[in-house]
Amino acid sequence: MENHSFKRHRRLRNSTNMRALVRETKLTPDDLIYPIFVVEGSNIKKEVSSMPGVFQVSLDYLTDEMKELVQLGIRSVLLFGIPKEKDEVGSQAYCETGIIQEALRQIKQDVPELITIADTCLCEYTSHGHCGVIHNGDVHNDESLELIVETAISQAKAGADIIAPSNMMDGFVTAVRKGLDNAGFENIPVMSYAVKYASSHYGPFREAAEGAPQFGDRKTYQMDPANRLEAFREAGSDIIQGADFLIVKPALSYMDIIRDVKERFNAPLVAYNVSGEYAMVKAAAQNGWIDEKEIVLEQLTSMKRAGADLIITYFAKDAAKWINR
Repeated sequence: MENHSFKRHRRLRNSTNMRALVRETKLTPDDLIYPIFVVEGSNIKKEVSSMPGVFQVSLDYLTDEMKELVQLGIRSVLLFGIPKEKDEVGSQAYCETGIIQEALRQIKQDVPELITIADTCLCEYTSHGHCGVIHNGDVHNDESLELIVETAISQAKAGADIIAPSNMMDGFVTAVRKGLDNAGFENIPVMSYAVKYASSHYGPFREAAEGAPQFGDRKTYQMDPANRLEAFREAGSDIIQGADFLIVKPALSYMDIIRDVKERFNAPLVAYNVSGEYAMVKAAAQNGWIDEKEIVLEQLTSMKRAGADLIITYFAKDAAKWINR
């Protein structure tokens, strides 16, 4: 053409190296946090049926799992515990010899360089599967906070590097922050599940963590998926109350929220690529409908592009292997 008035954008796409040179968003193993489910007992490595490749593991398998993460360049792990015994108040969550407390001590002894993030909630430990103390069929906010604080302190004593309260009770960040400070753990950061929706994407997690509600649902304390402005109120409250990180959960259906929260708050932002998002990709890949590697890396990169600094994902191991290659 004689008229060259248009811009030739393709000049910056014409080779693999050129595309890499101008790539705006980089995904690295440093960005990934691997969630793991630790169970009481021994010689247990049980695959979660709805989450192929994800396992419940006992302590005798845990160290090898953690060493693999380090070898892959993954620096952080998010720990969920599954006790043998549950009760109405989730007492194993804050027991000194609870499964998470034992897991934390073991990791700090065997793989001390790994950042340990303790999920701080009661739902895996209560017989009713809710995230707090039940009165007249409802979760009592302030009484539940007392047990969450006790759980956070016990996890910090066991060696947790970061406390991640996830129960969505009003005031949970300020309660945990004050509790940690008063117990001498003022340098332990709080990674708040600040924006946590009552999503349909959590089903496989409830199988993995054995923590499904035995009655009702969690809609009175988790957020309505239709709401956007509510996310700013929740995140803003948590920042004021002392949160060091903010989590948006889930990720894929809430990319707009990830971007909005990142633009409004100057704190490290974590996207949680949840179990249902993982399971859907796995199912489609097993049926040969998609290229799992390409889909996963595209999705994780899109979360970073939307504003996430870190990503909690069950794909962390596979993604790190693909990136490293």
